[in-house]
Amino acid sequence: MDLDDLVHSAAPRRPRWRVRLRNYFLTGIVVAAPVGITAYLTWTFVQWVDSRVKPLIPTVYNPDTYLPFSVPGVGLLFAILMLTLLGFLTANLVGRTIVSYGENLVERTPLVRNIYRALKQLFQTVLSQSSRSFQKVALVEYPEKGVWRVGFVATIAKGEVMERLADEDPLAVFIPNTPNVTAGFLVFVPRREAILLDMSVEEAAKMIISAGLVVPEHESAEDFLKAHHKAISEAAE
Repeated sequence: MDLDDLVHSAAPRRPRWRVRLRNYFLTGIVVAAPVGITAYLTWTFVQWVDSRVKPLIPTVYNPDTYLPFSVPGVGLLFAILMLTLLGFLTANLVGRTIVSYGENLVERTPLVRNIYRALKQLFQTVLSQSSRSFQKVALVEYPEKGVWRVGFVATIAKGEVMERLADEDPLAVFIPNTPNVTAGFLVFVPRREAILLDMSVEEAAKMIISAGLVVPEHESAEDFLKAHHKAISEAAE
């Protein structure tokens, strides 16, 4: 008997009922926690929108005026309707003219115009239906050789960066942090040094947020692990 066997044999064994209770409790947490957190965040968001939009709703259209209790979500629904109406009006000639006058006014305002340009470009890129931003996931060596990070491929480098690095065929890759995937670094990587992965952006985000605990399944990886374990078993025999 080696030292490890001696230690394991000497360690006290927990009763089976305690182990089962612990496993049931952990399983309950795994099931209830995502549901509870999602419900809490959704309810908090609805209340936050209601608290800011409801005071703007005319009394005639506010159901809280007629009912003895508050109706949650009215402010959120009103905000969605107003944004949809704004988009409809903006798509027309009159709406485009008004928006054009507003943009010209903003463009003449120092400091504000820089913020407006950046935010407008950001939202147009993220919300555009034709945009293919963050459609691929890649492994890149960052911040040094031998250290691999998961990144989101934004696009092919453009403008002056593309001109300066034309021989490298660079890709613009966003390297998110763990667990906050909304913060990170923008790096330009030669295409030959970026390893494109099959996993989706959502799967990669889950893996990054969980610090590698939640890993998407991959058939090739499963076959590789099985073959690896089989080779180890055969070598041991």
